[in-house]
Amino acid sequence: MLEEIELVCDAPGCDRSLDEPAFRLAMTTPLGTRRVYECACGAVTITVSRE
Repeated sequence: MLEEIELVCDAPGCDRSLDEPAFRLAMTTPLGTRRVYECACGAVTITVSRE
């Protein structure tokens, strides 16, 4: 489901897509999957989803 959502950086003055070239790190635990996106502007976005 998260793959269907378009992620966009919401830092002031930035509206870049977080699909590419954002760096992405993923960690899965029993509580869900956390994904970390770092925008080229330096802002970081974290998402959490349950499978």
